[in-house]
Amino acid sequence: MQLIAYILIYPFLWIISILPFRLLYAFSDCLYILLYQIIGYRKKVVRENLDLVFPNKSEVEKKLIMKRFYHHLCDMMVESIKSMTISEAEMKKRYQFKNLDIIHELEKKNKSIILMCAHYGSWEWIFILQTYINHKGYAIYKRIRNKHFDKLIKGIRAKYNSHLITTKETIPILTRASRNGELTINGFASDQSPKKKKAFHWNEFMGINVPIHTGAEMLAKRLDMSVIFFRVKRIKRGYYETTFEMLAENAKEFKDYEITDAFMKRVEDQIYEAPEYYLWTHKRWKHREK
Repeated sequence: MQLIAYILIYPFLWIISILPFRLLYAFSDCLYILLYQIIGYRKKVVRENLDLVFPNKSEVEKKLIMKRFYHHLCDMMVESIKSMTISEAEMKKRYQFKNLDIIHELEKKNKSIILMCAHYGSWEWIFILQTYINHKGYAIYKRIRNKHFDKLIKGIRAKYNSHLITTKETIPILTRASRNGELTINGFASDQSPKKKKAFHWNEFMGINVPIHTGAEMLAKRLDMSVIFFRVKRIKRGYYETTFEMLAENAKEFKDYEITDAFMKRVEDQIYEAPEYYLWTHKRWKHREK
């Protein structure tokens, strides 16, 4: 069944991926009508999240955030599909980096990097970073159930020397790379909720006490990696700009959870600045302290 599903769906995805951007975003507008107005995909979750973190915003303000969020979500979905066939030059034009010198300085010092990000703005085209640097890229992800689509996604990311690894693979692979003297840059989306029974650290996020992922910080200390936050800004439709911010050049010098808390504070700042670009469909506050 997995193969049949892949054979049926893949041609449709490929056709979407070769559309010029004008038609691609027209398709995104149609997808918005389907997801938001007809199906109502996770609208209840989105609304509950907005009510939790923005109790002082009016109904009109929260509804506007919802509409803008679903427009952006659909854009990200089609941009992800576009990754199948987009050229390197086109992606570089649309996803730019302001201060690559931070990465290059750590390169000179032979320092591997933990790159912490949030589900904010766009993370689909971050892999083009590999064309500017010498670090080998790893990104932690959740395996797709359909093994054929999983292989497709891995192949797309591998075009630019990035490799997707699961949570279980992370420690052994990165430990081995460190022992072999391999220079790596490792992407962690650390803003989502960990399982409650595995939570080591709680703190306020958007004014609500919740468990917080600490794996990126702990691994940075264990393997002596620097920690960088990448801040994404949407310039206009289909164009993004990333700024790197140093959280810890020498992670071992920081108290436990200090780096993680600094990361979460930066995520908060992004959300308050433009909330429509955060991934509100996830149940980030499901384990909140009552």
